[in-house]
Amino acid sequence: MPVYHKLVRDHIPAILEKKGLSYQTKILHNSDYKDALHAKLQEEIKEYLEADKDHESLEELADILEVMHALAKTHGADIAKVEEIRKKKAEDRGKFEDKVLLVEVGDE
Repeated sequence: MPVYHKLVRDHIPAILEKKGLSYQTKILHNSDYKDALHAKLQEEIKEYLEADKDHESLEELADILEVMHALAKTHGADIAKVEEIRKKKAEDRGKFEDKVLLVEVGDE
């Protein structure tokens, strides 16, 4: 049986059971859960960076967003709070729509 030791979505055990596959899971304590979310975020970002097609990229972005929802909860907030912060930063500092690459800044 392959060993994964990675965080999976909540319905994965039921999906495995429905397929008649044996599996083993455990419920993580909060600190282990946060570590597992960090690892999952890295995994999903890597998969996004390796995606070749737009639909694959969008699938990976959706996975990243799901991890972000979970991470926000570990910080006592929700994704709406993250979105509020994002909007404020966009208002104050702009977005990334103009494709500006900062090359150099001179000394003051």
